[in-house]
Amino acid sequence: MPESTHAARARIGLTGGIGCGKSALAAMLQELGAAVIDADAIAHELTAPGGAAIAPIRAAFGEQAIDASGALDRSRMRELAFADARQRARLEAILHPLIGARLQQLADTLPGPYVVLVVPLLVESVARWRERVDRIVVVDCPPEQQLRRVMQRSGLSREQVQRIIDVQATREQRLAAADWVIDNSADLAQLREQARRLHDSMLSPQGI
Repeated sequence: MPESTHAARARIGLTGGIGCGKSALAAMLQELGAAVIDADAIAHELTAPGGAAIAPIRAAFGEQAIDASGALDRSRMRELAFADARQRARLEAILHPLIGARLQQLADTLPGPYVVLVVPLLVESVARWRERVDRIVVVDCPPEQQLRRVMQRSGLSREQVQRIIDVQATREQRLAAADWVIDNSADLAQLREQARRLHDSMLSPQGI
């Protein structure tokens, strides 16, 4: 598909800590008509058997980084990345350019009045993203609520979840980077109402 007529649309960079509700908000905005692109979903595509990231990851980390199916061994690499910041940086140096290229391709082609880029680590690399998005939206909830949600859905221990939270940007850093904060400490009805307000704002004559 050629470089599209969608290229000038406004773009939201949607982020938040693990368990804060990024995916729930993104799904609601998609239902309202937004073009939603999830960086995590792209990362899974790239690291599936035959994915574009498999060969460079194998070259950088060896066969032990790849599971029997030919996909990234996520459990092994998660442990390695959280234990060693240098190894995490090596993995990110492979994945981030590939993810960025795919995000751009989809942002130029998917239909919708505006684009939502769901990027879990946006704040951690905010200088790179600030020029790519028109508005940074942060989904927020208290840290204890984050912990409970992730433990319930993943089966991970409190300690394992806390380790993930500890390597992400702090709540304060995310809020400081935000142009718009979504409070997801209550129920889905309240989250849906906030999604509607955000959507209406993106469609307003004033735009962003």
